[in-house]
Amino acid sequence: MKKLLATMLLIGVLVLSACSNDASLYDEIQEEGVLTVATSGTLIAASYYNDEDALTGFDVEVAREVGKRLGLDVKFEIMSVDGMLPAVETGRVDMAANDLTATKKRKENYTFSDPYKYSYSTMVVRKSDFSGVFALEDLEGKINGGGDTTVSSEIARHFGAEVKTYGNASNEAYLRDVSIGRTDVVVNDYFLIKFGVAAFPDFDIMMHPDLKFHPTEQSLVMKKGETELEEAVNSVLAEMREDGTLTEIAETFYDEDASQKPAEDIEVIEGLDI
Repeated sequence: MKKLLATMLLIGVLVLSACSNDASLYDEIQEEGVLTVATSGTLIAASYYNDEDALTGFDVEVAREVGKRLGLDVKFEIMSVDGMLPAVETGRVDMAANDLTATKKRKENYTFSDPYKYSYSTMVVRKSDFSGVFALEDLEGKINGGGDTTVSSEIARHFGAEVKTYGNASNEAYLRDVSIGRTDVVVNDYFLIKFGVAAFPDFDIMMHPDLKFHPTEQSLVMKKGETELEEAVNSVLAEMREDGTLTEIAETFYDEDASQKPAEDIEVIEGLDI
């Protein structure tokens, strides 16, 4: 009888263990009731601290609304952009929200939600001399300020620029360096540049008036293979697009509807391996 009882207990433990191992990330998130999201807190107007020292921004508020509609509390983990994808991969966070662009190479290793923002790349240059950049080919030999693993830095490298990295620095650090000539350009997203430049009117910087290139789609990033979480997030994003919430959040932070594809003619960069 004791042997039979012991055997039954062992079977019960094995069954519970198997069920636990089969649980998806989304099951675990639902059980805990918390969605953990990586973001930088330094990226005007996507993820930053406002005058009341509250974390906000387009990507932050999109993530908050996704969590709310899934019935989850959202906890943000502040980190550099270079640390976000590794944090998703290791499970330190459940997803990342920081104006992250879906690329062919990234999609091999991570799951990207349906896009919630459409944009393109341009660059910050000095007002006084355009930083000597009048075409993308002029980036050769120039110094670009940016994160080491960002798409923007890869574009700069593609055209022969050196990349100066900053960690999780503020917009001010990047833009001041262009202004004083420590660097030459900051290749980045149109919307981020638009508001970053506007925040520092005394700097000798401007958004390049002529160069528009590399159309992009920004998404929430999740661990590869977490289908349930992906489907739940995409369902909510579709609702937000349908009921106008994405448009409302975009216009709040960008004064434009960044949730729609831009109408401009954007140059596609050939041979960009990202």
